[in-house]
Amino acid sequence: MSPTEEAIRLLIAPTGLILIAIGTSLGITVGAIPGLTGAMVIALTLPLTYSMDAGNAMILLVSMYVGSISGGLITATLLRMPGTPASVMTTLDGYPMARAGQPGRALMLSIMASFAGGFVSWLFLIALSEPMAALSTKFGPFEFFSLVMMALVLIASVGGKSLSASLFSGMFGILCAMPGVAEATGEVRMTLGFEELNGGLKLLPVLIGLFALSQVITDVLRSDNSIEQIAISDQKLVPALADWKLHAVNMLRSSVIGTWIGILPGIGANIGSVAAYSTAKSFSKTPEKFGHGSEEGIVASESANNATVGGALIPLVAMGIPGSVIDAILLGALVLHGLQPGPLLFKQSPELIYTIMGTYFIANFFMFGFLVLAVRQIARLTDVPRAFLIPVILTFCVVGSYALGNRMFDVWVMLLFGLVGFGVEKIRIPLAPFVIGFVLGPVAETNLCAGLMASGGSYLPLIARPMSAVFLVISVVLLAVPLIQRRRGANMPTSVTS
Repeated sequence: MSPTEEAIRLLIAPTGLILIAIGTSLGITVGAIPGLTGAMVIALTLPLTYSMDAGNAMILLVSMYVGSISGGLITATLLRMPGTPASVMTTLDGYPMARAGQPGRALMLSIMASFAGGFVSWLFLIALSEPMAALSTKFGPFEFFSLVMMALVLIASVGGKSLSASLFSGMFGILCAMPGVAEATGEVRMTLGFEELNGGLKLLPVLIGLFALSQVITDVLRSDNSIEQIAISDQKLVPALADWKLHAVNMLRSSVIGTWIGILPGIGANIGSVAAYSTAKSFSKTPEKFGHGSEEGIVASESANNATVGGALIPLVAMGIPGSVIDAILLGALVLHGLQPGPLLFKQSPELIYTIMGTYFIANFFMFGFLVLAVRQIARLTDVPRAFLIPVILTFCVVGSYALGNRMFDVWVMLLFGLVGFGVEKIRIPLAPFVIGFVLGPVAETNLCAGLMASGGSYLPLIARPMSAVFLVISVVLLAVPLIQRRRGANMPTSVTS
């Protein structure tokens, strides 16, 4: 049986279809509740997948990924509260249209655009993943080290408002990944006398602490403000053929923008939706309607933010480079199942790659159908008191952290990083660079050590090998441009006043 046939068999089996349905619906539900994120629910679900085979685990997690990005459109439209950061731009036109008496049409346009964005990015996922993986197989250890450095710098330079804060977060993530036995030398380092740290800090408790427990702490301390919700009434939610034709160009253009932004590590769906929204406004014949209930604005935002999911999956499956926090969690899921993400995965487990691609395709259809049929019921979940949700989430945090290694040490690690996540967000330090640094730091170290062993300790190949040099030059440029812009901005008032 070929890898493609094996993937299809797994996807169309009752278990596979049930997992897609569960994952997509759960992702949408969580994404629709303000304060709950896709990263949180996927991190909490990760321990449950440990007993599954790798294929079914990825089916469930990728489906949740698709659903969580789409679910944010509900609260963005009805509450003016984006359920996910990716839906921020949707609030600008979705909520005004809903307030003007057309909540059904606003939701219908969002659902239609979300499906279109997912479908277009799936085509790019199919077309680009294998060629990119084939190219990356020609990389040596120095190229991979430089690629990881470029990814980290890219995430730092665009992942937050402050370059220094983002760089600090990434470096802190690398530091937290260092305790334990060094792969290159076999020496035990930075364990502080804790034998439990000989194997390093486990990814799962760290993720659960950063994204689930920290959110619980935030919710406990936050006052619950009542927000007026707009009723959907009985307006139709199924897009007509005329709607598809009317917004076809906008959906295609925004989906392509979202896909390509998704490919770049660390930029994220919110940046993709902003870029697509701005582009749609510049091409619009009625730009004055944007921000006041524009259909074009809704379509652009939702097409792009869903397309970034497929875009972010491309470097993940092709090179083992996660483009977002959720992609880092998916990378961790592969590692938990004993798989080495990256170009070799195409040779070692191609059926798993095709399973991920097929899941993304089918999950978009499930997402479309589920939103059309159940959006009215999901909207009511926003009224569920946090007092009921928090104990459940906290229980999952503790059980999930303990279950992986059956030791309380991991629970304490989860609690520690819950406080860390809460603290760093309070001082406006982004978490995404930390996670990417934590995941990719060991990869960078391993490849650098392998390269140095091959070169007899010489660092010269880092700049002598063409692709490695290109990645390093890009990294330097990414670091230099914000600094230059900042300096020009600081000098501008002086020149003006003079």
